[in-house]
Amino acid sequence: MNTRTVVVDPITRIEGHLRIEAETTENGEITRASSAGTMVRGIEIILRGRDPRDAWAFAQRICGVCTLVHGIASVRAVENALAIDIPANAQIIRNLMIAAQHVHDHVMHFYHLHALDWVDVVSALKADPKATSQLAQSISSYAKSSPGYFADMQAKLKGFVESGQLGIFANGYWGHPAYKLPPEANLMAVAHYLEALSWQRDVARLHAVFGGKNPHPNFLVGGVPCAISTHGTSDHGSGSGMTAVNDDGLALVKSVISTMREFVDQVYVPDTLAIAGFYKDWFRQGEGVGNFMTYGDFPEHGMNDPASFLIPSGVILNRDLSAIHPVSLEAGDQIQEFVAHSWYDYSTGKDKGLHPWVGETSLNYSGPQPPYEHLDVEQSYSWLKSPRWQGKPVEVGPLARVLMLYARGHAQTRELVGMTLNKLDLPVQALYSTMGRTAARTLETKIIVDNMQRWYDHLIANIRSGDLKTFNEARWDPSSWPATAKGVGFMEAPRGALAHWVVIKDGLIDNYQAVVPSTWNAGPRDVQGQSGPYEAALKGHTLFDAKQPIEILRTIHSFDPCIACAVHVVDPAGEELIQVKVR
Repeated sequence: MNTRTVVVDPITRIEGHLRIEAETTENGEITRASSAGTMVRGIEIILRGRDPRDAWAFAQRICGVCTLVHGIASVRAVENALAIDIPANAQIIRNLMIAAQHVHDHVMHFYHLHALDWVDVVSALKADPKATSQLAQSISSYAKSSPGYFADMQAKLKGFVESGQLGIFANGYWGHPAYKLPPEANLMAVAHYLEALSWQRDVARLHAVFGGKNPHPNFLVGGVPCAISTHGTSDHGSGSGMTAVNDDGLALVKSVISTMREFVDQVYVPDTLAIAGFYKDWFRQGEGVGNFMTYGDFPEHGMNDPASFLIPSGVILNRDLSAIHPVSLEAGDQIQEFVAHSWYDYSTGKDKGLHPWVGETSLNYSGPQPPYEHLDVEQSYSWLKSPRWQGKPVEVGPLARVLMLYARGHAQTRELVGMTLNKLDLPVQALYSTMGRTAARTLETKIIVDNMQRWYDHLIANIRSGDLKTFNEARWDPSSWPATAKGVGFMEAPRGALAHWVVIKDGLIDNYQAVVPSTWNAGPRDVQGQSGPYEAALKGHTLFDAKQPIEILRTIHSFDPCIACAVHVVDPAGEELIQVKVR
C-alpha cells in the first residue's frame, strides 16, 4: 500500500515551533504521527550558579504566554528546598493570580487559537444578523446580542475580506467541508472572538494589582511582593509610585473577577456547548494514551496540605476512574525524562531515564539543520524530552484535571459534566476525545472562576481581622541555609502539570530542571517506542485533504500546544548559537 507523509510546521498558533509529521495510507488514514519540538530550551543552563531567590525571574521567561506559572513553580521549588512557609494572605493572592491566568488563558485559547478550527470565518458574511441575534439570545442572556451588534461585527469582517487581507483571520482553511456550523453560528463566534480581545485587557489588571505588571508579574520567595494597606487610595496605573494594595486595588480585583465570571457564564460556556453540538463526531476520536496525571493545586492551607487542594493530585490509568494512583515528585522511579528520540545526550546513555533532580540538559548536537523535507523519526527528532510516570506516558491538562475531580466526586464537576453530556446526549466515555478535551477546558474554567470569589472573600475577611502579612522573612538570609538542599515546586498550569526541581549548594543553584506540560503531551516516542499523547491522539484520523489537514490541527490544538518552554540556544557567554528560520 502506498503511503505518504503529511507535514504541518509550525502547527501552533502561539509561541514556539512544533512540527507534526503524519504518516498516512493512500486513503488518508494516519498510521503514525511524530511530534517534534524544533526549538531548544536552555533556561536550566542559564540558571546554574545563580542565587535561587532570583530563579523565578529567569524561569518565568520560559514562556511569554503562561505569564506567571513558571514564576510560581520556581518560588515554590525554592521554598520547598529551604522549608519556607508563606502567610495565608500570600497563598490566597497566589491562588487568585493563578486562577486569573487559567481563566484568561483558556478563553483566549478557545477563541483565538482553537475556535478557528471549527468556525468558518468567511461563512459569517452570509449570516443574517437578525437570525444571529435570535440564536445568541436562545443560548445566553449576554447583553451584546442585538441584530445591530452582529451587523456591526459583520461589517468589520467584510472590511477585512474585501481588502484582500484577512489579517488576524488569515491562513485558515475557509470553505473546507469539515466546517459544519451554519453562517449565523459562525458570525456569533467571530463576534465573540473580537469581544474576547477587549475582555482580556481588563482581566490582565488583576496581575498588575498584585504583581505590579502583566505579563511576567513579580514574585517573591516567601510570599508575594505586594503589601496590604488599610487606609488611603492606591491609584494603580497613575505613576504615583504607590505599591501597597488597598481599598482601590481590592475593589478593582473584585470588579475583574465579576467581569471574568460574566464572560465565562454568558459567552464561553454557551459558545462551547453550541459549537460542540455540531461536531459530536469529534467526541469519538483523538483520545491519546488513555492515562492522565495531575499534580494538584489551589491549596487552602499551604502546599504541605494536599488534602486542601481544589485540584487533587493523582494518576488515572487506562480510563479507570475507580482507581487513583498517588504521585510522588521526589521518588526517583516515578517521574523520569528519556531522550532516546530527543536531540540531547545523557552521560548515562540515551536509553536510561533520569529523575529531574539529577537531570541533564546537554546541547551537544550535530544532527540535521532546517530546512529539511522530513525528519529521521527512527532516530532523534525533537528538542523535547519524553517524560514518563513509572515508565508510562500520561496526558496532562484540563481533561486530566476534570477527570480527576470527577473521579474524586467533586460535586460541581459532576454537575457540570452531567449537564454537558446530557445536553449533547453523550456518554462519559465521550470525554476521552478531541472535543471532550475542548469541553473539559471550558468546564474547568467555570469551576476555577467560581472559586475566585470565595478566595477573594477570604482575603477580605483576613484583612478586616487585622491580618495584613504577605511575606515570611524567615530563612531569607542564605547564612541560615544548609550547605546542600533540594526541592520541587509544582502547580497546575493552564496546559497541565508543571514542576521545577532545584538543587542548591553553598547558596547557589547547582542544578535546575523544569518539566513542562507541553513536554508531557508533545514529547517524542520513548526508548520502548511508546508514543506521547500528541502522537497517540492523531493515530486513526483520516484526512479529507492532505493539503488542508484540519483534522491534525483540531486534535493538536485541543491540547493547547505551547512550545515556548523551548527557548534559545546560547553558549556560556550568552551568545546565540543557532537561529531556526521557518520558511
